[in-house]
Amino acid sequence: MSRIIRTEPNAILSKAVEYHGFVFTQGVVASDLSQDIDGQTKDVLAQLDAILEEHGTDNTRILQAQIWLKDIADRNALNTHWSAWLPEGLAPARACVQAVMADPRILVEIMLTTTK
Repeated sequence: MSRIIRTEPNAILSKAVEYHGFVFTQGVVASDLSQDIDGQTKDVLAQLDAILEEHGTDNTRILQAQIWLKDIADRNALNTHWSAWLPEGLAPARACVQAVMADPRILVEIMLTTTK
């Protein structure tokens, strides 16, 4: 049986789950919810970098991204940071939708599926 690695699990979720060379991240939100969309997006991407590094991978290996925005009007701001963060020519399959967030201060949440 293959080993499943769960990073920082609690009663409802793990920060990431690794299985058969795939890494599935939690939905990551900004640490400081007082920031605007630019600040929150940068924070989320930095946290994703750290999670991926912890699992021995990086943003060159992303297969899929799911992105939730509180306001779809923030999509252009998100895309500016997203495009700068992704290595050229390595964009994953992606969904980006407007959603009611668990906390009204959350402006963006990103979840990734990557491989090692």
